[in-house]
Amino acid sequence: MTVQGSENSSRRGRRSSTMGGMPLNDMPWWRWRSHVRSALHMLSDPAFQRDVWLAGVDGYGDVTDAVYRLVEDTWLDHWSADKYVGTIFRDSQEAALVDTAVLRVLRIMHEVGPDAPVQTYLAHPAWPDAVRAARDAHVRLAGSDGDDPDAAPRSLEALRVLTRTA
Repeated sequence: MTVQGSENSSRRGRRSSTMGGMPLNDMPWWRWRSHVRSALHMLSDPAFQRDVWLAGVDGYGDVTDAVYRLVEDTWLDHWSADKYVGTIFRDSQEAALVDTAVLRVLRIMHEVGPDAPVQTYLAHPAWPDAVRAARDAHVRLAGSDGDDPDAAPRSLEALRVLTRTA
């Protein structure tokens, strides 16, 4: 299913209300999109990983939290993001970029274990490729939503507030 811009489209060529630049109710399953975007954002930002995850800053979770946020509602660890084109993802290009990021991150998680310390993930030889794939997906989704992909990731509390708002 693909969302098309047409005269009968619910999008009508404009964004819905926003919170922090993120369109609300723009996609049918926007809460899931918000969770996926949050995870990709954290997984795609080496400075964030160093300054927040490695430093143990509260309020952002850890690598495992981000991975679970990426796949828990969507089951992207079981099937392709393409299944969600028109509901979570705008098009097959977004879905393909997300699939690549999910596969790379999950491969590392399965090798090091879900409870591995942050340092273990960041030191994994495939981590830079996973970060690059997450960055590609994050930039595409953020751009599609009219957000700045280089803004700092939001805290988990900010994400909770965002997804409670309708």
